[in-house]
Amino acid sequence: MRTKTLTLSLMTLILSVIVNGTVQAKESAPPMSEEMQAMMAKVQKAGTPGAGHEKLQALVGEWKTATRSWMKPGDKAEKGTGTSSVQWVLDGRFLQQNYKGDWAGQPFAGLGFFGYDNVKEEYQSIWMDSMSTGIAEATGSYDAVTKTISDKGSVSCPISPTKTKDYRSEWKFISADKNIYNMYTKDEAGKEFKMMEIVYSRVK
Repeated sequence: MRTKTLTLSLMTLILSVIVNGTVQAKESAPPMSEEMQAMMAKVQKAGTPGAGHEKLQALVGEWKTATRSWMKPGDKAEKGTGTSSVQWVLDGRFLQQNYKGDWAGQPFAGLGFFGYDNVKEEYQSIWMDSMSTGIAEATGSYDAVTKTISDKGSVSCPISPTKTKDYRSEWKFISADKNIYNMYTKDEAGKEFKMMEIVYSRVK
């Protein structure tokens, strides 16, 4: 009985020290200035998903894909199929796309991230896949009239003298169950052509 009483007394003392220490720490902390409070509020607002992120909701879900691609203008299209899973990560701040399929008869896998930067007021994306060791990066904006996110970026290219290839792309929101991704680049003469088209159809 004596041992239990001593144990309870010791636990009470430890809890008292922790509580009193916490209260004293809060009381001794200097009050946050109005300037600091304003800065913190600004940072919090910039880090909170908003209207720009809501546009991306149309891409969320499980999809089957049909792909056509061209190496140069006039080529016969290479066709492929695949599946895509697009989900929110980091509490709704970014979309993550996991893609699996085939391209030119070879297995193909890709991983992409897509988001909206509240500070720069632009859409940003990165893409990595099983046929490259480079990361494609792009930035763009949304057109409410055409329901399209248009962006521009660059990707590593082993056959280019500059080792990079510029491109532009479009995400067209056709309906709740369909969207189309188009990618364009330029040929050796500097003329733009469509190099890839991916039709996403929602799996039901």
